[in-house]
Amino acid sequence: MTRVMIAGLRRGLLLARWCERVGFEVAAVCDPDAELLAEAAKEFPAARTASGWAELLEAGADAVVLANDFDGHAAPAVAFLERGIHVLSECAACVTEEEGRALVAAAQASTATYSFAENYVEHPHVRTIAEALKAGEVGEAQLVECDYLHALPPADVRALAGDPAHWRGRISPTAYCTHTLSPVLDVTGAWPVEVAAHPVGADERPMAVVLVTRLSTGALAVTRQTFLQGEPDSHWSWLSVRGSEGLAESLRAPGRDAWSVRVRREGWASGGETREEIRAPEAVHVGGGPVDPMEEGTALVVEAFRRTVEEGEPPRVPVRAAVAASLVGVAGARSLAAGSAPVRMPDVAGW
Repeated sequence: MTRVMIAGLRRGLLLARWCERVGFEVAAVCDPDAELLAEAAKEFPAARTASGWAELLEAGADAVVLANDFDGHAAPAVAFLERGIHVLSECAACVTEEEGRALVAAAQASTATYSFAENYVEHPHVRTIAEALKAGEVGEAQLVECDYLHALPPADVRALAGDPAHWRGRISPTAYCTHTLSPVLDVTGAWPVEVAAHPVGADERPMAVVLVTRLSTGALAVTRQTFLQGEPDSHWSWLSVRGSEGLAESLRAPGRDAWSVRVRREGWASGGETREEIRAPEAVHVGGGPVDPMEEGTALVVEAFRRTVEEGEPPRVPVRAAVAASLVGVAGARSLAAGSAPVRMPDVAGW
């Protein structure tokens, strides 16, 4: 059985459960928070415990899940790859271009693999839209919109993002963009070329931003993050693709309907009447049982990681796509500082 280690247990404990469910052995758990570590040790009593990820480098496991602080993933990913340990890394691959280049180089040189734990590419509405695009039902993507929004009270936002001891207090308002950019890049097969970031509101440190990203296909992506009212019920996510021949977008609806997708193909494109339908995603089974829609993305990403490690399948979201999505946030921070001026993206695909 493949042995996996979990670094970071606020998010990582959920990932550990999914790792066990899909067939990994959870060999080690790691977190500097003693209470979280004790909780995980009760659930996984056979697992080694550690307070820092460096303690796991020589633990003799096959793979590691990095779910530590948002801005602390690149260094451990490089270190584990250099030791031939497969990496599944949470949702910022890097926070500087230098980190991104080092990560790509490490993944290329390693005997192991790097996978990005970007669960939003596998959420039901995103998968349904991707299928419609792949089938050519809406033509070529022209305008893509995506939201990742939390509707918290202002006092809660200030307490969370204003705390310098918390990673949200350290990062740029543009940094947490992968839950929007990764689905955009995934469904279009494009790369980001240029980014302009626009603050929402008049605060010196905006709690929400709109990123306008030109893609390598010529399409435009408009993405909105993070603290705005009206969060979607589909795991805080909404996606829309206007194509050259139609539209595919998730419903702005409550409850389970938020996972459904409206697909419209214009009549002139097919030589007949305009066709429009609402598609509800089919149920997903992972690890021998059904999965709630809120957990489908996580379950499918962990199962994909198992197939990569054990069966040699390509990573679901490989290193260059992970770095490209993450560096949109870095370019966005430069754009914000320059009064929303467009900033060119590095050619990650060509590294």
